Amino acid sequence: MNALAYYLHNLDPFIFRISETVGPRWYGMAYVLAFVSGYSLMSWLSKRGYADIGKNQVSDFITWAALFGVMLGGRLGYVFFYKLEMLRDPLSIVKIWEGGMSAHGGIIGLVLFTLYYSRKHRMSWTNLGDNLCVVAPLGLFFGRCANFINGELYGRPANVSWAVLFPKELLERDNTAMAQRAVNQASAIDARLVDTEAVLAALQTNPQIDGVLRGILTPRHPSQIYEALLEGVLLFLILWFVRTRMRQPNGVITGLFLGGYAIFRMIAEQFREPDAEMIGVFTRGQFYSIFLVILGFAFIVAARMRPHYPVKLAAGDAPPTRSS
Repeated sequence: MNALAYYLHNLDPFIFRISETVGPRWYGMAYVLAFVSGYSLMSWLSKRGYADIGKNQVSDFITWAALFGVMLGGRLGYVFFYKLEMLRDPLSIVKIWEGGMSAHGGIIGLVLFTLYYSRKHRMSWTNLGDNLCVVAPLGLFFGRCANFINGELYGRPANVSWAVLFPKELLERDNTAMAQRAVNQASAIDARLVDTEAVLAALQTNPQIDGVLRGILTPRHPSQIYEALLEGVLLFLILWFVRTRMRQPNGVITGLFLGGYAIFRMIAEQFREPDAEMIGVFTRGQFYSIFLVILGFAFIVAARMRPHYPVKLAAGDAPPTRSS
């Protein structure tokens, strides 16, 4: 296909701008939506007996899970799994607003936090984890949508009709020649466009830059959307069905989440541009996902060997109907 037929990514990462660099971002909104949806659905599950946690405890649990599980775990996971060089500048680790979160790190953080919280409040760790895992894919969905809006974590080169041109491709270290070509052509249109950042900023206001970049950028898979649909929507529907329509012992849903997320992530990574060095034939995301599959299988086996059920459903009651 001709490059003119592809969508050129030109979404503003800001919801609105107070100044050139200040304003609420869609990336932050993704966390807000994840928090709200997580709170709402866990409250629903608690009210109907699927979750042992009391409805009045849900907001406290979700808040701390977001801070210590998702934010801290996700950030540290990004540092240790993908960007060890950040340890040379510890201050950079706290600059979350600049991006850089690891889903695998967030999952590990949530596993550890739920263990701590369940011990502190004397409730079933696996039941708490099961219900958190049911709602977690919605957070993944919002996060991947935010990745797409930011034009980051894009896919590999593609010739499908829905391929997207991502301008941030010019910021990659391996694309300096491509970036210089874009600067040379853009500066001929506007002499102030002397670097890549200026060219990308001008894309918002100068339609001529659109034509320049279309002739340079590589059509790519919108892998963020693939991940949003697989890790987010499809995984949520599977887990919600199992939670509300099948009577399973505590721990099974946690295992399904870990294994399901890992498998969907490994599939999506086939279309995603590797954002770190490969580990053998695997991307970093695929390699780390192997361990999640093993951990998920262990959760399911353990749950089957020593079955325990949500307190309110332990007597063998059928899952409550929608009208209950």
